[in-house]
Amino acid sequence: MSHTLGIRQAQKQKTRQALLDAALGLLEEQSLSSLGLREVTRAVGVAPTAFYRHFRSTADLGVELVEEALGSLHPMIESTVSAAGDSDERIARAVDLIARHVDAHPAHVRFIARERHGGVQPVREAIRRQLARFAEEVSVALAEHPEAEEWSDEDLLMLAGLYVDQMLMTASQFLEALEGSAEERDRVTRMAVQRMRLISIGRHHWMD
Repeated sequence: MSHTLGIRQAQKQKTRQALLDAALGLLEEQSLSSLGLREVTRAVGVAPTAFYRHFRSTADLGVELVEEALGSLHPMIESTVSAAGDSDERIARAVDLIARHVDAHPAHVRFIARERHGGVQPVREAIRRQLARFAEEVSVALAEHPEAEEWSDEDLLMLAGLYVDQMLMTASQFLEALEGSAEERDRVTRMAVQRMRLISIGRHHWMD
């Protein structure tokens, strides 16, 4: 009996992931607000009623895609900010991390960029919560740096938000440059590094 239940649970998880993957593929060309569940189930090859065994709505599916797209990034970003090295080294690592993530997961990055200000409120809120969590985690890491000794928690959170917003903008620009030339990717890299350096310069003089 337990073996049979295990097989059923594995099949259920496989179908759930297939629905997520199909939706992500369809969202390459449209927004979530225009996506119909019949499109998704047709792409997977299951009946429309099967959708509701896994998700309450396409908005619910979208929230799960937000978790899939951003959830795994928390330890990576936190470790990048808190890693040893000077400011320029940390910035270079962060930009490289963003570029590699875009190369590996362009559909997820496109989904977040499009739906951050899209028409599906639960998804917008899920993205906002994830980004707020990023900012909180980055602010904790920044507080460990010696130069942050006299900073208030509020100011550290503001600084962390600037870095997170810049990372998101950089991801969108790397996404646009995916089909471009090596020169275009180099330009995106240079500009991202320069903007983060500008934030860092302001950081070093904030208490002046």
